[in-house]
Amino acid sequence: MVQGNARAILHVDMDAFFVSVELLSRPELADRQVIVGNPGERSVVLSASYDCRALGVKSAMPMAMAVRLAPRAVVIEPTHSLYVAYSARIMAIFSEFTPLVEQVSVDEAFLDVTGSIRRLGPPEAIGQMIRERLRSELALPASVGVAASKFVAKVASTRAKPDGMLVIRPEQTLSYLHTLPVDALWGVGAKTALVLREMGITTVAQLAHTPQNTLSRRLGATGNHLFDLAWGRDDRPVETEREEKSIGAEETFAIDIWDDAMLRREILHLGHRVATRLRQSDKIAGVVALKLRYSDFSTLSRSRTLPVPSNSAGDLVSAAEALLAKLGSRPQAVRLVGIRAEKLSDAGGGMQLSIDPRDDNWRQTEEAMDMIRSRFPAGALKPASLLEHGQKREETPGPS
Repeated sequence: MVQGNARAILHVDMDAFFVSVELLSRPELADRQVIVGNPGERSVVLSASYDCRALGVKSAMPMAMAVRLAPRAVVIEPTHSLYVAYSARIMAIFSEFTPLVEQVSVDEAFLDVTGSIRRLGPPEAIGQMIRERLRSELALPASVGVAASKFVAKVASTRAKPDGMLVIRPEQTLSYLHTLPVDALWGVGAKTALVLREMGITTVAQLAHTPQNTLSRRLGATGNHLFDLAWGRDDRPVETEREEKSIGAEETFAIDIWDDAMLRREILHLGHRVATRLRQSDKIAGVVALKLRYSDFSTLSRSRTLPVPSNSAGDLVSAAEALLAKLGSRPQAVRLVGIRAEKLSDAGGGMQLSIDPRDDNWRQTEEAMDMIRSRFPAGALKPASLLEHGQKREETPGPS
C-alpha cells in the first residue's frame, strides 16, 4: 500500500515485445528460439526470446554474432506496422487505469496511479489488473515495477522480468537499492562504471556513502545525479506529453549499393514509413533531412525546408529525392540511407493544401491506407512501386 503522501508509480515493460507480437501469428514457434531482425551480417538484433538471451543474444547485437551464439534460432524479419498497432492498443489499456501515462517507447510506459487507488485499490492490485488485461485481450506478457518514483519503478520492472511484478514500498526503497550493483543506476554506462571502479565503488551502497563533493569532482553533474539516485531521490513527474523533435527511419543495405533506382526505391519506402508515423502522432514536418553513409562509414546529412509543412509521403519523398539529386555523383557506394522529418508541429491546426488536386488525392489515399492498416494490422499494404520487385524488408528503426 502507498503510505502517506507517497506517489504510486508503475513502470510497465512488455516482455520481448517484437518476438511476442510475431509469435501471435506463428504459434508453431512458441517453443523455439526466436530472433527478430533482418537477416544478413550487417543487420542487428531488434529483439530475442528469453531462451536466446540466456545464450548471450542481446538487442542491438550484430546478427552474425547472434546467429553464432544461437545457431538453432529462427530469424524473423520485423513487421514494424504491426508493432505500432499493438503499441496503440497497449497504451489505450493503460489510459483506462489513469490519465497520467508517459509512453517511453513502443513497448513501455510509466503510469502514475496515485489518484486511482481510491477507485481501483492498491498499486500492486492495479499492476496485476493491467498484466491480466494485456494477457487476456492481447495475449502479450508484461513485467511491472511498482514504487514511489520513476527510477525505482524502472529498476523493479527490470528485475521482475520475464512476466512478473515487483513491488518496492517506500520504506523499502533504500534497503533495496543498496543491495544493487552500481550499474543499476540511470547514467552509469561503461565509462562511468570504469571511473567508479577506479574509485573502489561497485555497489549502490558504496556510492551512497561516498561524499557527494568527491563524486562531483570526478564526475561533474553526473556525480550529483547518481548520489541522489543512490538515496532514492527522484521527484520527476510522469509526463503525459513527450514532444517529439523529429521522426525518422533508416536502412542499412546487405551489400553497398551504387544503383540509383535501388536507392530511390528505398527512399520511397522510408518516406512512407516516416509519413505514417507523422500522421499517427498528428504531426507535420517543416524540414526533411536525408542521411547517407558510405562504404568507409563516412556520413553526410542534408536537409531541405518544405514549402508547406506536411505529413504526406509524397512531399517527404520528393524533398529527399531532390536532396539526393543535388549531391550529384557519389564518391563511394552507399551503405545506409535514412530520412528524418524535423521541425515538427501539430497537424490539428490544419494544413495549407496545394491547388493541385493530385496532391489532395495522394493525401486522401495515404489516409485511407492508414485506416486499412489500423483495422488489419497484420496486412502488408504499401505502394505498388514497392511491390514490383518482391517484398522489401522493413527498415531498422532509427531513434526519434
